[in-house]
Amino acid sequence: MPSEDARNEGQPGCGSSDRIRMKLTLAYVGTHYHGWQIQARPEGNLLTVQGLLEQAVSHVAGVPVHVHGAGRTDAGVHAEGQVAHMDIPATRAGVDWQLALNTLLPHDIRVVRAELAPEGFHAQFGAKRKRYVYRLWLSLRYTPPRLYPFVWSCGPVDVDRMLEAARHLEGRKDFSSLKNSGTDLLSSVRTVYAVRCLATDAHGRCEGERELAWAFEADGFLKQMVRNSMGLLVAVGRGKLAPDDIPAILEARDRRRAGPTAPAQGLTLDSIDYVLSSDQ
Repeated sequence: MPSEDARNEGQPGCGSSDRIRMKLTLAYVGTHYHGWQIQARPEGNLLTVQGLLEQAVSHVAGVPVHVHGAGRTDAGVHAEGQVAHMDIPATRAGVDWQLALNTLLPHDIRVVRAELAPEGFHAQFGAKRKRYVYRLWLSLRYTPPRLYPFVWSCGPVDVDRMLEAARHLEGRKDFSSLKNSGTDLLSSVRTVYAVRCLATDAHGRCEGERELAWAFEADGFLKQMVRNSMGLLVAVGRGKLAPDDIPAILEARDRRRAGPTAPAQGLTLDSIDYVLSSDQ
């Protein structure tokens, strides 16, 4: 199976003159999918967001079309602001792509916006800043059924300790200790702009102080880096690690030092910011 990078044409652009590039903004509930990226198996492809989207796009376009995502989300991870692009026949420019795709896609995958892409736009290579949100439920007695697919029911944590630890995750650093294996990269250095506690649910409500939402913003993330960061902060919040242990854990560049990976269901890809087309 070629990697996502290999399947991208390698250069930002809009393809041949008989095709035009469109930008899609997507929201989905990842519970029933094996992540974003198409995964081929001898017995048949696994159910993925990209796979279903490509089927729908190709049906409307009348020709096979590959959809390029801004990044891969793991199995069970959700999205409110995933971004993708596709090169479609110019003759299909007048189609209401949002309506057409939402008619074909399952109810838990929605096209939020479909628009002509700016000149030189590339969903992956043009991404400047990504924002993920991770939600915790702090009671072990019960989890509200409506929240169960979207939170990690981790139990009580000391938020002040977590906030103290979070500041050590900000800045430009080597995050090898927070990277799971499985992706070949030239560098494990990333710039984390902010790690903040939002303390509310998706609708701006605080669920009796039992729900916490954490936002992670960076120029990019390594494989499962956000989930590993959240697992590390929860370990601090439970008293298993001290906030000042974080610098040594990062400096060790050893995944075994950083503790468990947080469950997928609490994570949502919230938004992606792009450079201006003139800067690409």
